[in-house]
Amino acid sequence: MPMLNRLLIVAVSLLVSQWPQLAIAEQECQQIAEVTEIAPGVFVRAGRSGSIFEDKDIANIGFILGKRCVAVIDTGGSEEEGRALSCAIKQKTSVPVCYVVNTHVHPDHILGNHAFKRPETRFIGHTNLPRAMSLLGSTYLQRASKGPGYSLSPDHIVLPEEQVQQQQQLDLDLGGRVLQLTAQPQAHTDNDLTIFDTKTQTLWLADLLFSKHIPVIGGSGSLNAWLKLIEKLQKQPAARVVPGHGPASMPWPEAANDEIRYLSRLRDDTRSWLQQNGELPEAFENVGYAEKGKWEQFNEFHKRNISTAYTELEWE
Repeated sequence: MPMLNRLLIVAVSLLVSQWPQLAIAEQECQQIAEVTEIAPGVFVRAGRSGSIFEDKDIANIGFILGKRCVAVIDTGGSEEEGRALSCAIKQKTSVPVCYVVNTHVHPDHILGNHAFKRPETRFIGHTNLPRAMSLLGSTYLQRASKGPGYSLSPDHIVLPEEQVQQQQQLDLDLGGRVLQLTAQPQAHTDNDLTIFDTKTQTLWLADLLFSKHIPVIGGSGSLNAWLKLIEKLQKQPAARVVPGHGPASMPWPEAANDEIRYLSRLRDDTRSWLQQNGELPEAFENVGYAEKGKWEQFNEFHKRNISTAYTELEWE
């Protein structure tokens, strides 16, 4: 048999043997997240306006490239979102994902974790995140199963293997790029983690910063503490910031001004209502409505914020 024919047969045999793997790869990448490079090597998949468990792709998620490996910052609200983000990474680089950083417990940021669960990938979060995931995970799975996302199992609640201690910093070296992870004090939740890319001076605040979408105080969060923290963070120099909801990138520190205005109005109106001995049911119709029309999802979340603020501030 001529050498050329033998080489052709070998090549075809190798291709046929790889068909299952090729089919799997093609299936995994039927959807590719649309990402924006907001600074060299920093990519964000901007979220859409919507509600958790009802709409897809509502949080800002993304990844940061290093010479050695990639850090993913949040994975979305379903395995489908996580896979689409993974496929976007494969389009940009051949280096592996070595870290998945979860900024906090909320499901629109963490339910895509399973798409990145590999031996070479470490999951990192705030020291309070494992407890929060364990407490809320079953509720998330139950509610998600009724929505438009993938069918989920307990395996989809992927706990962090490494935790950043309260108000401490952890540096991640991606190769030619260092990320500074800081476990923040109680604010939006009690498990908020921020990321600062020292190479491009990009500050990733996740849900410590809302734009367009009304700010939402989490069940373990604090109105007063959130205001204190965001005003402190405004003093941190940065070229740009990534909010948890809103545009992929915003100028800093002015990006926080609208959120501070809303949270301050909520605080001040609630305090005034309490001083008048106002009850909570009536507060739902009287507190903070100067902000109506300025935020998406106002009707869905403002009354919840009033309840949280009232409960916190009545004991001042």
